[in-house]
Amino acid sequence: MLTEILTSGVAFAIPLLLAATGEAISERAGVLNLSMEGMMLTGAFASVLGSVSTGSAMLGAVTGVVAGLVFGVFQALLSVRLRADQIVVGVAANALALGLTTFGARILLGDGRGHNVPAFADIRIPVLSELPIIGPALFGQTLLGYLCLAAIAALAVVFSPRTMTGIRFDAVGEDATSAGWTGLAVNRIRMVGVLIASAAGGLAGAQLALSEVRSFSENMTAGMGYLAVVAVIAGRWKVIGILWATLFFGVARSMQFALPAIGVHIPYAVLVMLPYLIAIVAISGFVGGRTAPTCLTVPYVGRV
Repeated sequence: MLTEILTSGVAFAIPLLLAATGEAISERAGVLNLSMEGMMLTGAFASVLGSVSTGSAMLGAVTGVVAGLVFGVFQALLSVRLRADQIVVGVAANALALGLTTFGARILLGDGRGHNVPAFADIRIPVLSELPIIGPALFGQTLLGYLCLAAIAALAVVFSPRTMTGIRFDAVGEDATSAGWTGLAVNRIRMVGVLIASAAGGLAGAQLALSEVRSFSENMTAGMGYLAVVAVIAGRWKVIGILWATLFFGVARSMQFALPAIGVHIPYAVLVMLPYLIAIVAISGFVGGRTAPTCLTVPYVGRV
């Protein structure tokens, strides 16, 4: 049973970790993408539509990333260029994404097309997938799942606080005005951060739709985008912290189904509530470590 719980938890944690990694990069530059839910939902819908239309799961995944990027362009224009309130933009964008994907699914994926989707098959790595407990969870992913893990690792390395790129993003997020005076293109860096987050969200939605669920249903992300934002906060904007937070959320999600199956009766609402409890503890300051970027959600009024 422990193996099944961990396997299910990791499957849920991979798209969540990818979205949270992208979100952390954007937040370190000062832009809060509360619209991550909409980015993931749009990516999931577009990936299924692309997969069904082309007959190729890989092209479907690419379509999901492109859809996420298109979503991110509008987010960046409103939040960065036009200096709109980032929270209001995020909430409105999520509502718009939910409406558009619901309508699109009924029109374009009706008549069972959304349930007959070319998807990715599991690829078990010999020997490693046979390891006790962790083997099936880590080494029995789909091709897209392995690509997501590679993308997470690449983003973590390139945007590490120890690299020049990471230092520039942190500088913009901590003191945008001073960063601008030193010659950094603040708005350009922030827009790049939003686009990275949106691409990660689109790919995360594709992973959920084409590797895990292998179909599309209305509101299928069910709050995963919000959990990605919560994971960044709970992880204190650190890669390792975010990793543990997403694993916690993934295991908590899998326990919602595993515990009743083994006769442990815990109110379903308690299990759903657990991920948010740890976020409240982190936000309240009881968990030490790095705090939010000083200029998070604060518009930059400079020229670049």
